[in-house]
Amino acid sequence: MPPGRRARLRTATLATVAMLAFAANSVLARLALSGGAADAPGYTALRLLSGAVVLALLVRLRGGRGGRGVGGSWPAAAALFGYALLFSLAYLMLGAATGALILFAAVQFGILGWAILKRDRPSPAEWLGITTAFAALAWLVAPGLAAPSPAGALLMLGAGLCWAAYTLIGKSSAAPLADTAGNFLRCLPVAAPLFLVGIARMTLAGAGYAILSGAVASGLGYAVWYAVLPSLPRASAAYMQLTVPVITAAGGLVLLGEPLTSRLLLATAGILGGVVLALVAAERRRSA
Repeated sequence: MPPGRRARLRTATLATVAMLAFAANSVLARLALSGGAADAPGYTALRLLSGAVVLALLVRLRGGRGGRGVGGSWPAAAALFGYALLFSLAYLMLGAATGALILFAAVQFGILGWAILKRDRPSPAEWLGITTAFAALAWLVAPGLAAPSPAGALLMLGAGLCWAAYTLIGKSSAAPLADTAGNFLRCLPVAAPLFLVGIARMTLAGAGYAILSGAVASGLGYAVWYAVLPSLPRASAAYMQLTVPVITAAGGLVLLGEPLTSRLLLATAGILGGVVLALVAAERRRSA
């Protein structure tokens, strides 16, 4: 196999593994929280603790930060903790697919909203995409027989906005893996007490799901993503993340027996289609 083709295949494989890991976070949370195997604070704490251990080991194996100490920042750690806790609380009330879709939409709206506040003016095509995605999300959470829990939807919207903030804070990071490890470590002073309280209400299965989410889906997942990210064009990286709600829906169907309602399918098409339109239009505007 030619070296160029081998490199492209490696990039595609690693990117797929990272997307599977990100989708697994939703499925694992739902497995642990929907059946009472763990409570939300305890699950969050163990996820952050196990993620911190794996990321710190990975940074150490790669030679650390060249003597610069712990990476990351306290604002980023606060955003990370807010995301993780609200994510867990939301999954007490939402299905895996619905939660992942709302999370994805909220992240995109948060990043787009910040760009608009910074006077990055969208084109008409971008506005059409944003409006389409927002309308689809509003329809998904509107009251009705098939509507998700309003409280769960609000919590997941908050989780998505926290993740958007985390993404924006770390956008200019020169050492994303080391900074991610530092942010996880900075969460430990709050996570440790939550773990001590929540461990009494956590089953062995619940602890296993939390550790898999933190150590594998988060820790190793982020490591793989940051390893492959330099090889991906910016647009390709954005489009790859569109697959996460779809993968999560498949995982929810197979592993959790969650139904794929027509409302969820149509909302997924509207949100993902609107975001694709906005991303394509933004890419064209910036390259013009």
